[in-house]
Amino acid sequence: MSKDKYFEGIGRRKTSTARVRIYSGEKASTINDKAIDDYFVSIKDVDKEVKKPLFVVNLQDKYYFTAKVAGGGLNSQVDAIKLGISRALYSMDETLKPVLRKEGLVTRDPRAVER
Repeated sequence: MSKDKYFEGIGRRKTSTARVRIYSGEKASTINDKAIDDYFVSIKDVDKEVKKPLFVVNLQDKYYFTAKVAGGGLNSQVDAIKLGISRALYSMDETLKPVLRKEGLVTRDPRAVER
């Protein structure tokens, strides 16, 4: 377990839940202790999609994240991670929230399967 200071955000989508921690630095981001492209092997350009909140606020070179994700399919896991990153970012700096909201990265998608 790293002793570095981090900011944490929880993201959910359908039945997927992601706990995301953002750290200062330039290490490689990981999902469930694997590289992003190794975890999402069947999705093209997933690296840019997952890191979209960091690109929107232009912090992709200053921060990296670790995510623990469970449940649901791969695409809903991607959305859960993006929401978790967004929540961690605006817990770090509240002024980022309007920028992230403009891109639709703050609101949880409430759609789920009817049962």
